[in-house]
Amino acid sequence: MERQPEGVVRSPAETVREAQRLLDAGMPFHAHEVFEDAWKSGPEASAPLWRGLAQLAVGLTHAARGNAVGGARLLRRGADGIEGLAGAPYGVDVPGLVRWARELADRVERPGPAVDAAREAPRLGGAS
Repeated sequence: MERQPEGVVRSPAETVREAQRLLDAGMPFHAHEVFEDAWKSGPEASAPLWRGLAQLAVGLTHAARGNAVGGARLLRRGADGIEGLAGAPYGVDVPGLVRWARELADRVERPGPAVDAAREAPRLGGAS
């Protein structure tokens, strides 16, 4: 599958909308690239949010590819990075995503099949 174009500058709302579309389609690595663009092109104050969301998306990527150790590690790193961010920046449900990431990290560490990325995709702006 082709990668997302790099260096695309989007508004925060466009970033969240495009990333959600990709997550819902089972393309978390592509969502990671969208978050990475926002992290690198946006204001410094927003970097922790976008970096953490990128880590969550790539953690889901690893988990879906059967890399339980790497997936769990990145899911927890992303959750730690966004935990405590004030309010709901850009409509992102930070507490819900932190909960989703930690629950998924615990689950992927147990023996079993790789996760289905589309089925496990979080809701960025609402309950996940």
